[in-house]
Amino acid sequence: MSALQSIKCPHCRKEAPLAGNPYRPFCSQRCKMIDLGAWATDDYRIPGEKAPEKDEDYED
Repeated sequence: MSALQSIKCPHCRKEAPLAGNPYRPFCSQRCKMIDLGAWATDDYRIPGEKAPEKDEDYED
């Protein structure tokens, strides 16, 4: 049984080592931060219904 030595970076698709890589599964801090920024700016979204603006069960 051979162990997986590297994976493709989810952002740039470059081969990235698994062992000793602090940015895993990304190849670099740059790719990791680009991905984080995409989540922060809503470029990535998880499909689903939009949440209600106000909780109907909550009374002020």
